[in-house]
Amino acid sequence: MDPQLGSANQFKETWKHTLLLSFQSLGVIYGQLSTAPLYVFGTMNAEDIKSEETVYELFSCIFWTINIISLLKYAFIVLRADDNGEGGTFALYSLLCRHAKVGLLPNDTSANEVMHYETGSPFKIKVESRARRAIEKHKSSHYLMLFLALFGSCMTIGVGVLTPALSVYSVSSGVQRSMSDMAHLFSSSPRKQEAISNAFEKYVPVPTASAILVCLFTLQHYGTHKIGFIFAPIIVIWLIFIGGGGIYNIFHWNKQIIHAVSPMYMYRFVKNIEIKSWRSLGSIVLCVAGSEAMFADLGHFRKKSIKITFVCLIYPVLVLCYAGQAAYISKNLHAADFNHLSESIPHRIRHWFIALSLLASVVGSQATITASFSIINQCLALGCFPRVKVIHTSDKIHGQVYIPDINWLLMVLSLAVTIGFHDIMRIGSATGLAVISGMLVTTCLMSLVIALYWEKNLFESVCCLIFFGSIEVMYVSACMLNFHKGAWYLVVLLALSLTVMLSWHYGTKKKLEFDLQNKVSAEWLTDISPGLGVTRVPGIGFIYTDIVTGIPAFFSHFITNLPAFHQVLIFVSFKSLPMPYVPASRRYLIGRVGPKDLKIYRCVVRYGYCDPIRDTDNFEEQIISSIGEFITMEENEFESLNSSEGRMVVVGKPPADGSALIPLNETNSDEESVSLVSNIETQLAPMVADAVESGLGSVMRKKVRFMLPAKSPKMRASVRDELQELIDARESGTAYFLGQVHLAVRDGSDVLKRLLIMTYAFCDKNCREPPVALNIPHAALVEVGMVCCI
Repeated sequence: MDPQLGSANQFKETWKHTLLLSFQSLGVIYGQLSTAPLYVFGTMNAEDIKSEETVYELFSCIFWTINIISLLKYAFIVLRADDNGEGGTFALYSLLCRHAKVGLLPNDTSANEVMHYETGSPFKIKVESRARRAIEKHKSSHYLMLFLALFGSCMTIGVGVLTPALSVYSVSSGVQRSMSDMAHLFSSSPRKQEAISNAFEKYVPVPTASAILVCLFTLQHYGTHKIGFIFAPIIVIWLIFIGGGGIYNIFHWNKQIIHAVSPMYMYRFVKNIEIKSWRSLGSIVLCVAGSEAMFADLGHFRKKSIKITFVCLIYPVLVLCYAGQAAYISKNLHAADFNHLSESIPHRIRHWFIALSLLASVVGSQATITASFSIINQCLALGCFPRVKVIHTSDKIHGQVYIPDINWLLMVLSLAVTIGFHDIMRIGSATGLAVISGMLVTTCLMSLVIALYWEKNLFESVCCLIFFGSIEVMYVSACMLNFHKGAWYLVVLLALSLTVMLSWHYGTKKKLEFDLQNKVSAEWLTDISPGLGVTRVPGIGFIYTDIVTGIPAFFSHFITNLPAFHQVLIFVSFKSLPMPYVPASRRYLIGRVGPKDLKIYRCVVRYGYCDPIRDTDNFEEQIISSIGEFITMEENEFESLNSSEGRMVVVGKPPADGSALIPLNETNSDEESVSLVSNIETQLAPMVADAVESGLGSVMRKKVRFMLPAKSPKMRASVRDELQELIDARESGTAYFLGQVHLAVRDGSDVLKRLLIMTYAFCDKNCREPPVALNIPHAALVEVGMVCCI
């Protein structure tokens, strides 16, 4: 972990906290793994399970798949590769970006010097190695890594769509079978009983599953903390039930099933493989569905709590459950629906099991939904996903987020799968492919992390890739055999989501290139002001831009056509860093633009991919306080930085001598010890009067007022005067300038470029608007539009 930029998730973790998080993780992370027995054997073709020996071989494959992928790979290896407490494919990618020069995310490359101008900067690249030099040299490897990160994110979203449909529909089918068993209660006629059973089969599973899905997604706004407490008791009871049922089935039906843990049975399965048995691997891989959530949901919990819960509870219970179900199947190969979990439960308690499985299936979907929220939040912060509203549901664990738009989109897609397929085998085929594809991406990125971040030798990295990758490629090939049986839906979903992500990345990058090519120097503003007769308007103007040096093109365009701007200008830039969190004490970089008397400042706001971006009501107050701190620090310690535009200072720790601005909550009382400046009467030239009425004029939106320290003998007169001018401008009001660059396609452009730009334009038009995402009041907003032809 970086020493200076520690995780914002950190708090003193005691055993009490660990046990509490372990309990909550049952209801969020392990729901899918725990409910996988509902559909692992159930999605297999019953005709392919021909003999007791086949059952032994299938159970052996399940046992060793859980051992190798869930236990060894995720619990003991991948969880160690967290990015300051965050997990998922983008966390692995951010580690590679931060510790090797492979980043391709949209960013201003001229910002590198600015962002690194710190003593003991935590953003240093590690010592060069042969592997790092080889990867940094080939640009194609950079694009491959970004593609893998986006591909893995799309797979996580795909699992978030398919798993709720699969788990809920499998239980709804169990409800239908249970109701069909009671058909004799409605009629004594065999013909009518058959008609009633057929009616149940036709009308019960889909409506029941759809109703449960709607309820599940409606609960999401309560957040991970509350959902974890609600769902965890259900999973505890479910684990007791399936663990106890597994032990009962082992002793009641076939004690010899324990011998199937020998890898010899798995070897026989592979040795005697054929198309039909190979296809069953697509169902076996579902036994590890939910393992990726252990890593993807890491930001919601803690590494220790996740590992303890899996090793001590989830793993042994799952082994007992699958062994018990295999023991039942081995002795009931000719029974109806013998491969469904509900059939292995004793008849006298089967109805209770069905009721409990309904609740457990809802919980089983929670892990993938939560992982989808986490991964989209990371993509959004790193400029690879359209703007959506992100709600942070916990003030202690910042990784716990809820995204309303994505929640309803996942619900619609899950309902479409359930209603469209209404077949557990088809849904299972698509889910299996999504699960194992995401795991394969994690393996590829993990092998790079071993070599570039952990700095192990290349042999260890290659061994990891070959060992886990070969197993996962085998499962991918098995899932592809079921492409026509439902897996095609995942490919369609992947194509759509990947197109959106790549288009947004491409469009954002082109916008930034346009801004960099058309920016003007700070001297331009100084030189042109006298010739245009620029009028300075009382108040503060916030200019939001993506560049961190020079004057953005849209603002120079505005000044040329309407020569007026505020007495204090602040250029604000948001810069994402390839790390989860940036502490408040190191978030703001402040510098000057032009000479001191212009009163123009630049503020670079740095954030990690899990930080809330301008998610507080006092954002402007924080910037103004930071500028006040910069003015004080500049005079005392950083005078050598005044002349160089782009040389900035990290602020966030108020001076110990009390010479910084003092925030004061707005009140109507006048205290003698507080020196506040009254509102300045705005006197504008007639040529800009209309512009003031349309938005240039400041809108009174004061939440916090500032005052100078009552007694500060160390503060120089020049510093006090500049701080007083800042306070005066704040009292006069605030206005906001935002550039809108609209992308257009040139005639003769190729089809791929047209597709990317058209997709970006569609998403930009229909997603959350920048002023809303930045929490800018429309009454104080000035938007300047420009067109960029590509």
